[in-house]
Amino acid sequence: MSKPIIYFLVLVLLGAGIYFLIVKKNDNPFGATEAGFTVKDTAAVYKLFIATNDNLSVTVERKSGSNWMVNGTMKALPSTVDMVLTTLLKQEAVAPVTQAAYEPVIKNLASEGVKVEVYGKDNKKMTVFYVGGPSANGNGTNMLMEGAKMPYVVQTPGFNGSLRARYTANITDWRDRAVFDVPASNLKSVSIQYADKPLNSYVFTKNGDNYAVAGDPTVTTKLGALNKAKAGVYAGYFTKVYCEGYLNGIDGMDSTIKTSDKLGTIDVESTTGEKQHADIYWMNLNRRSKNKLTGDDVIPDKYDADRMYAVINGGKDTVLIQTLTFFKLLRKSYEFFTESTPDAAPQNNNVLIKNGRSQMKGTIH
Repeated sequence: MSKPIIYFLVLVLLGAGIYFLIVKKNDNPFGATEAGFTVKDTAAVYKLFIATNDNLSVTVERKSGSNWMVNGTMKALPSTVDMVLTTLLKQEAVAPVTQAAYEPVIKNLASEGVKVEVYGKDNKKMTVFYVGGPSANGNGTNMLMEGAKMPYVVQTPGFNGSLRARYTANITDWRDRAVFDVPASNLKSVSIQYADKPLNSYVFTKNGDNYAVAGDPTVTTKLGALNKAKAGVYAGYFTKVYCEGYLNGIDGMDSTIKTSDKLGTIDVESTTGEKQHADIYWMNLNRRSKNKLTGDDVIPDKYDADRMYAVINGGKDTVLIQTLTFFKLLRKSYEFFTESTPDAAPQNNNVLIKNGRSQMKGTIH
């Protein structure tokens, strides 16, 4: 082998060595201590603690696999967890803040910064950083590593804007929004009780592939056989039934519920003994109601056609729910049967429940 080739190979090896020792060891050109905002192995993240300067904080912990808990007592919303983990994985320092921006950025971080602590298994601290406001050009976010002196502009590839809103300490942004979540295979019973129409109330039970619907005898004794197809479809409606959002802490919400008309209650029990209860209230017509001028053929005119209220978790939480989602659950006892006498049910009784609200004329009021 000639000397030039040997020299060339030596240079290649030296270059590769320098690359792996310097560049690959620390992909961040600014240094991990000053600008190590990227968490490369989010699968190793087991806990997040996020706090603001106004004493708002939240702790989110991985319990198993993709199951996370908020403050140790509530299920976490998977989409929020995924969003934060993805942000941790992709965010990277673009450049230090400019000299002109340094002082105002430091003041902003001190007064309004959000502290983010990331922990691995066994409560081992992985990283801590502070999230400030948007960068001067609005395309990034000012952040500061704990113990560092220089704040940096941080971005995620393909996104121009502030990342601050993603690091929320508001517990309602983290809580899972499932009101009911019982798969058909684990469903034991459902009780629907109407406040003003008790004749429409019933208890739906499931035992394997066998179903039963118990309602007021004056109604059910006039009906034919239970429609197993309808019952099977209905049993699948209680998986991942979500609310639109939590209303806890809104001024006047308690008074609003007290003065709202109650539609009824929904009780769901699983084969494992887990019980879920919801009190359902109509939302009065308001200036945002879409049916204020046009009306709705299902909802009484004095109520909002799109949304209602629900009180869940033993009265601890008030949530906003959508009629489109919950009307599938709120059936009448006679709808589960193949036949009805003219005075017991409307002629469209045989329409499958899965067709939803479009076939629900007259089923609620």
